[in-house]
Amino acid sequence: MTPATTILRDQAALLGAVVKWAATIVPLGILVGSAVAAFLWSLDRATTLRFEHPWLLWLLPLAGAGVGWLSTTMGRSVDAGNDLILEAIHEPGGGVPLRMAPLILVTTVITHLFGGSAGREGTAVQMGGGLAGGLARHIPWLDRHDIPTVLLAGVAAGFGGVFGTPVAGMIFALEVLAIGRMQYGAILPCLVASLTADWTCTAWGISHTPYHVASLLPEGSTAMLPPLDPVLLVWAAAGGVAFGLAGRLFAAVTHGVQQAFRRLVAYPVLRPVIGGAVVVALVMLFDTRDYLGLGVTSPDPAAVTITGSFEPGGARPGSWLAKILFTAITIGSGFKGGEVTPLFFVGATLGNTLATLTGLPVDFLASLGFVAVFAGAANTPLACTVMAVELFGGECVAYHAVACVVAYLTSGHVGIYRAQRLDTPKRLGHDRGRA
Repeated sequence: MTPATTILRDQAALLGAVVKWAATIVPLGILVGSAVAAFLWSLDRATTLRFEHPWLLWLLPLAGAGVGWLSTTMGRSVDAGNDLILEAIHEPGGGVPLRMAPLILVTTVITHLFGGSAGREGTAVQMGGGLAGGLARHIPWLDRHDIPTVLLAGVAAGFGGVFGTPVAGMIFALEVLAIGRMQYGAILPCLVASLTADWTCTAWGISHTPYHVASLLPEGSTAMLPPLDPVLLVWAAAGGVAFGLAGRLFAAVTHGVQQAFRRLVAYPVLRPVIGGAVVVALVMLFDTRDYLGLGVTSPDPAAVTITGSFEPGGARPGSWLAKILFTAITIGSGFKGGEVTPLFFVGATLGNTLATLTGLPVDFLASLGFVAVFAGAANTPLACTVMAVELFGGECVAYHAVACVVAYLTSGHVGIYRAQRLDTPKRLGHDRGRA
């Protein structure tokens, strides 16, 4: 076979693969993007209703009974959530049931309507995985070896669509499976799925919270930073240690609470009932509702929120720790949602507190914590660095990268996803061959 023939054969094979995956992934991205748009709209309505009717919080234990019943009777096989999707990618065969998508949407909206402290990433990722698994079973040109790639694309689409960060969505899907290894074989499907889902969400009229870090920009400029400041790089690294430890604490407390509920409460439906009662008790104990729901914004200008944490005085010294406690009880007892937005809250409020202690710009440290705590808890430093660029702009990317990498190295090998595998330990200079 001549070199020219080999080149033509290879290009034809590449073209065939592109056509195959485009025909699969573009419809998947549209489907997931539409589902995520419906979820975000529903979540916004539920949050608004909770603010308008504060008495709904007192029904949280009853809502927990509903979530527990739905999860036990209709969703026992999908109760593992994100971990089920990761396991299905690691070990193709069992598949991800299509019913995961509507079930997780309904139970997450119930959680937020009545005041549970949870996020949205887990729901979007599980919706993406459920829709991807259901779609893949009905596409004739796919075989069982293609299923992991389709599921990864569903994860990317859900993540990219829910946060409006399509490039980070692609990298997150490639990075989250195993610590220290990227799944480059799925890079094109994940990129196409994430971009398509984000575009579809936007086409449905869904908007995302804008963030901006202005304190380090030269006066009158919104484009470029002056040369990197070595002192700020050191502070970013020091902050990364604190953020990594906070991410590690979040994962440890959430897993510990979940294990305690499973060990002490045999009947699954009863766990979120008790968890809901504990959350209500914590609200009374702390005398604040700041740590309920997503915590992104609030109609109360004095409330602690993610957006408020970018301003001086926007958080209390213990806000980040209180959010860990509220979220661990909510998720650990069996309510549904995600961990990532609470991690944003933990990082932004901890950054606000560190800025108060050090005298550094508040928005700068809040933005570092926003992404770095997530990087440490999820073991995804590259995705979080790119997310910083998509959310805050690229002017501070070097500082965000330093904080995310240091947080990743500091957080250990246990994260919020139990099914995440260890490929390469985090010790510097340590390769897999010597593990």
